[in-house]
Amino acid sequence: MKNIKYKKFFLLSWKKLWILVVSGFVSIVLHNLISGLLKVEEALFFVIVVFIIPAYFLIAVLFSLINYFKEKR
Repeated sequence: MKNIKYKKFFLLSWKKLWILVVSGFVSIVLHNLISGLLKVEEALFFVIVVFIIPAYFLIAVLFSLINYFKEKR
């Protein structure tokens, strides 16, 4: 594959995996902290944890697998 600009965003590495784990944990803590302190249901960090992080992870895994098998061929 040529040096594609989006390749650096979607090619999965250990660093990106840890960033996903830490950002998920921080989003859960912030969601609970804001909900507890302000007594309102806060949706932004909930959406990040439930939808955005898993979607990015699945896309990155698929992209990495496709890239791996294309380069191996």
